[in-house]
Amino acid sequence: MNPFLSRRTFLFQTASVATSLTIKPSFAAMVQKRNIPIGYTGITWRNTEVDQAIQSVASLGFYGFETFGDVLAQAEDQGGLTPVLEKNRIPLISSYCTINLTDSFRKKDELAKAIRWCDLIKKSKGRIFVVGPNQVPRASYDFAANRENIVGMLNDLAKTVTDQGLTPVLHQHTGTCIESRDETYAVLNAVDTKYLKFGPDVGQLTKGGQDALKVVKDFLPLVQHMHLKDFNGKDDHLLGYCPLGQGRVDVPGILDLMEGRKISGMVMVELDNDFKDPSPVPSATLAKESRDYLRSIGVRFRT
Repeated sequence: MNPFLSRRTFLFQTASVATSLTIKPSFAAMVQKRNIPIGYTGITWRNTEVDQAIQSVASLGFYGFETFGDVLAQAEDQGGLTPVLEKNRIPLISSYCTINLTDSFRKKDELAKAIRWCDLIKKSKGRIFVVGPNQVPRASYDFAANRENIVGMLNDLAKTVTDQGLTPVLHQHTGTCIESRDETYAVLNAVDTKYLKFGPDVGQLTKGGQDALKVVKDFLPLVQHMHLKDFNGKDDHLLGYCPLGQGRVDVPGILDLMEGRKISGMVMVELDNDFKDPSPVPSATLAKESRDYLRSIGVRFRT
């Protein structure tokens, strides 16, 4: 004991330290609890590994699953995805379906294809039709020259999908006919939003040089689905993307915007994998890294 401290002072300081240690909340208790169900898309696995993807996503506690329209079509030959979804007790929420928006001569065929995908999505009890724009040669692409065709096709497509009982959401994507901030805003400000909603990919927005948080905020009433993806530009195996919390995307800020909103779809974690040169890290491990990060910021998962 310091000889210059009185017994009373010493006892008071000791008690104060003990009390502070006792009442100081744990870090876990200080984390904001987020009441928002989170799903996962199957893109981190090869399309031929969809059963494994469903099993892994379910075992990690995610609330829903998304796959491609083509995967649903391929699975149909083997009895569809419903049995494996039900076995793992996880629902199909959505399906990503690429539609040619620029070639007006293909409209009839594209709408017919969309109806077939709608049937498959409904058969697996999904509810969201994610509209993936077609790829274009970006170096020579003229958005202004294609704008009218894009808006017209999206309006016809959205009405068709809505009539089939599903919610169509536009998913802007790098390398496609709707990539940049200006293209995204121009399209969303021109289409009939009574039918077409927005399903932003915040990682793709970031990769394309956009402020993902601002885009989501600007169109929040239209956001009925989302791909929650992070981007750091480093890992070629993952096309520059990364597990959540390891990149530039303001994930907590995005979730703050989505908290408490009742949407038709779900916030779906996504992480691309370049299967020409795939990540050496197992897909399930990559998904777990995102799940663990979300847990660290208060997101709850199924047990």
